[in-house]
Amino acid sequence: MSALAILMIVFAYLLGSISSAIIMCKLFGLDDPRFRGSGNPGATNVYRLGGPIPAGMTLLFDVLKGMIPVWAAYLLGLPPIILGLVAVSACLGHIYPLFFKFQGGKAVATALGAMFPVATEMALLLIVTWVIVFWISRVSSLAALITVSLAPLFAWLIKPQYTIPAIMLAALIIWRHRTNIKRLWHGTEVGLRNAKPNRKTPPKK
Repeated sequence: MSALAILMIVFAYLLGSISSAIIMCKLFGLDDPRFRGSGNPGATNVYRLGGPIPAGMTLLFDVLKGMIPVWAAYLLGLPPIILGLVAVSACLGHIYPLFFKFQGGKAVATALGAMFPVATEMALLLIVTWVIVFWISRVSSLAALITVSLAPLFAWLIKPQYTIPAIMLAALIIWRHRTNIKRLWHGTEVGLRNAKPNRKTPPKK
């Protein structure tokens, strides 16, 4: 692996470690999303806590965290497998953020952002899939799981050279949703409308 590839992987992780949800909640005077609502610092939980504006800004920055490093790596001519590692690194930064005590989100938006520079058609198709499933179910985690599960298939059909990176991202996102999968299996997963605030005690400083 070249020094340039390693540099881009590290850059992707550090950029991914900037938690958009926590920063937006602080800017808008909202509770820490790690300790309220679902406890997940992501756009869906920010929506529960503060409504569409902070949630939309969180979503935008989460997408950019995946898009920027992959786009840079693509323009630098790095091969598809390295682009996959860069994308996974950005998602790992989102899930385990260095700057926020490694308490991060599910990385769905970051993963979608990572696909835009190299497979825009596939990314748009995944967004449409997410919207349709969420519109029917009103369960964000179910929409995310179905969407990322279809990502390798869409990649194989649209841009086969990115099938392996899509598999890498899908595996990571599915693993991150393992607790949601258990709740879905037992019928206890809540949707956006019926979710209730969950007061958690923040860690002692």
